[in-house]
Amino acid sequence: MDAAQEPRVDYRVEGRAARLTLNSPHNRNALSTELVSGLHEGLRAAVADPEVRMVLLGHTGGTFCAGADLNQASGSSADPEMLAAERGREMTALLRALVECPLPVIGVIDGHVRAGGMGLVGACDIVVAGPNSTFALTEARIGVAPSIISLTLLPKLTPRAAGRYYLTGETFTAQVAAQIGLASIAADDVEAEVARLAAALAKGSPQGLAASKRLTTATILAGFDRDAEELTRESARLFVSAEAREGMLAFLQKRPPNWAETVTEPND
Repeated sequence: MDAAQEPRVDYRVEGRAARLTLNSPHNRNALSTELVSGLHEGLRAAVADPEVRMVLLGHTGGTFCAGADLNQASGSSADPEMLAAERGREMTALLRALVECPLPVIGVIDGHVRAGGMGLVGACDIVVAGPNSTFALTEARIGVAPSIISLTLLPKLTPRAAGRYYLTGETFTAQVAAQIGLASIAADDVEAEVARLAAALAKGSPQGLAASKRLTTATILAGFDRDAEELTRESARLFVSAEAREGMLAFLQKRPPNWAETVTEPND
C-alpha cells in the first residue's frame, strides 16, 4: 500500500488504550476531510469497545498537526465562503467530539503543532508534550484568526498567554506550553509518561471516568452551544477576504505576504 492509500488515522488497541495516530505526514498531518473523518471513526470505535478506558491521540512524523489543509481549501470550485463555512463546521464537530467523548483523551505530542492543530491539543483532557514539540498560533500571519479553535483553547490558556500568542504567532516550547495551561506535562520521555498516566486511568471505572470528565468539560461545551456557529461564520468571512487569499497564496508559494514586505526592523 502506497502513502496515498494508507489510512489518514491509524487505529489500534493496546491494553486499555485506543491509539489514534495521525498518519498523513506528506502534508504534515493537516486537517483534510479524510483525516477528520478518520478521527471521528476512531473515536466511535474506541467508545464502542467495552475494554477501552482511554484514547491516546498521537502522530507520525515530526509534526503533530499543521492545521487546515490549505491546498484542499484552495482547490475547490464551490462558493468560497460556503466551502469555508462547511470546513469550519467539520472542525467544530471534530473538536466537540473530542470534548464530548466519554473516554479521557490524552494528547501524545512530540512534534510541531500549528494553527488548527492547536485546537486538537486544547480538546484533549491531558496533554504530554515532548522535547521536540513546538507550538504556534500563526493565523494572524495569513490574514485570519484562531476563531473556531478558541472554543477549546481559551478555556485552557491563561489570559495573558492567549493575548500574546494569538497576536504574535511566536513559536513556543513544551515547557512554555505546560506553564500556560496548553500542555499538562512537559516530558523528556513521552511514552514513559503516557504509560504512567494510562496505568492511573486504567484504575477508573467507565462510569466514574465519564462522569468525572463531564464535570471538567461542562463549561467548554456550553461555549460550543453559545458561540460555535457565530465563530464558524466569522472564520468563513475571514478565509474569503482579500487579505486571507494573499496570506494563503504567500504561504503556499513560500514567500512573505504583501503586508510583511513593508515591515522594517528598528535600528539598533
